[in-house]
Amino acid sequence: MPSLSTTHLVLIPTYNAGQQVLSTVRAARAQWAPVWVVVDGSTDGSTQALQELAAADTALKILVLPENRGKGAAVLYGLDEASNAGFTHVLCMDSDGQHPASLIPEFMHASQQDPEGMVLGVPVFDASAPALRVKGRRISNWWANLETLWMGIGDSLYGFRIYPVEALRRIMHRQRWMRRFDFDPEAVVRLCWYGVHPINLPAPVRYLSREEGGVSHFNYWRDNRLLTWMHIRLMTGFVLRLPLLCWRKFSNPPGPLSS
Repeated sequence: MPSLSTTHLVLIPTYNAGQQVLSTVRAARAQWAPVWVVVDGSTDGSTQALQELAAADTALKILVLPENRGKGAAVLYGLDEASNAGFTHVLCMDSDGQHPASLIPEFMHASQQDPEGMVLGVPVFDASAPALRVKGRRISNWWANLETLWMGIGDSLYGFRIYPVEALRRIMHRQRWMRRFDFDPEAVVRLCWYGVHPINLPAPVRYLSREEGGVSHFNYWRDNRLLTWMHIRLMTGFVLRLPLLCWRKFSNPPGPLSS
């Protein structure tokens, strides 16, 4: 098993992922320690199974929210707890088996070499990827790059990534957005505005079928409407920050603009 890090941890938010979350947690623990799981009000019985797993593993911690609050809210809860424990960075990954646990050490090493940045996974799709979602994310990526004046976001939606804890906590505690499916793209845009530069690394993504234990809570109508509203408010923020973004881009001064 890997040695225990005191700065970087793996954070896995989960909601009704069934048995798949156990496989994800085991795979993550084989690559890194510690691993924390935030159970976002799951009602599928996975909470007890995770707690039993943690009872035999001191490097595994289970945090339980009493009701479903959304991915972003679950991540923020984990960030606050990580900050209280002295951690500086978290690698977020989904609990549904889509993300490559085998790449955790590579991503952590990149973060340790450049702790001021955020390490973003750039998805490498296989034949299991739904064509509609692959094409749809191109639109979100285009908007995210416009909203940051092309600071270099490789992918705005892929949730396998490393965040600097304090920067993201400050951003999230200042406003009420980023609590549900809008979390991943809004986090990278606002972190870019804050002065955190992206580090892009390729990572495969696998969409599991139901027969393989795949679980998806994505709702095309609800979540695309949420993303549309997100980009409207981000574009408003972009227009207000445009002079400063241009100044930063062409003069490269240090420090955040604002979140």
